[in-house]
Amino acid sequence: MPRCLLSQLVHVELITPKLEESLAFFTQIGGLYLVHREAERAYLRCWGDHYTYSLILTQGELPALGHAAWRTWSPEDLEQAVRNIEASGVQGEWVEGSFGHGPAYRFRAPGGHTLELVWEVERYQAPPERASTYPERPQRFTGGGLEPRQLDHLTVASSDPYRDAEWFRRVLGFRFMCYNGLEDNPDFVVFAMVTTNEKNHDLAFAKDMSLIPGRLHHLAFWVDNRELHQRAADLLLEAGVPLEYGPGIHGMGEQTYLYFREPGGLRIEINTGGVRNYVPDWEPVRWRPSQGSNTFYRNTAMPDSMLEAFPPAEKVAAADLELVPDRQQPNPWGKRGLG
Repeated sequence: MPRCLLSQLVHVELITPKLEESLAFFTQIGGLYLVHREAERAYLRCWGDHYTYSLILTQGELPALGHAAWRTWSPEDLEQAVRNIEASGVQGEWVEGSFGHGPAYRFRAPGGHTLELVWEVERYQAPPERASTYPERPQRFTGGGLEPRQLDHLTVASSDPYRDAEWFRRVLGFRFMCYNGLEDNPDFVVFAMVTTNEKNHDLAFAKDMSLIPGRLHHLAFWVDNRELHQRAADLLLEAGVPLEYGPGIHGMGEQTYLYFREPGGLRIEINTGGVRNYVPDWEPVRWRPSQGSNTFYRNTAMPDSMLEAFPPAEKVAAADLELVPDRQQPNPWGKRGLG
């Protein structure tokens, strides 16, 4: 297996139909910091981000994924990644540097998601009022709102999760960690995880029956421990934000999870914990729902709403697409005990 050419997920752009409301939520309740504002776009950061920002909010008609960006390990790895992508039959393009980073190679992955690869990035310099007394921290921790330390992972909707996971493994060197099938048909893959590092995943693929390419399932942020995770649930409920799913622990990766929707309709996860895997010749593990793939304790069912992706299938229907509404997809975790 090739060494992964990418070092980390550096930022994600979310499209929101309610930019001002989404921005207010992420800054006032989410605890992120606004670092740059344009007419229809806002750039935000977590307190532990070493680069200028990790989240872009862009005004749009429907909630969706704009793009996600990864940084490579070196300029040479960026060039090699581009060669690998184009050799796989995917043709992208170079785009000029944007706020906070240099030139980027933009392409559509097999699932239709727009991704960018960059090397040159701007490191964050905290103003005096945000400077930390700890020299390795990019800014101080003040404990306001959910205040996640950093961006954690991206989960996208895919017509073929296993295919997409294999493409990222083969072309860019991601580690393919695990995948999950239906209980009575383990070969019908509904979820797959890949990673650039020792975490169980920083990119995952959820089964999508809608035929709409490039949809988003959720974006996840990291807090340092379970106490802060429980506090996040408390803060959300006190702010009138319903909890869609969790708190709980996933079996795959053993991360503590909590899902909710922000004002623009997009699903956000707060997570912590999880295993660290350093095995160089790891082979992907196949799970079944009854083994606790989604809920470690196997004592609850996942709501059907968690099958929904963005943009919503019923709102972008076209005459030439035989769309399957999200809630008509098979829910492999919809019964108690099939966590």
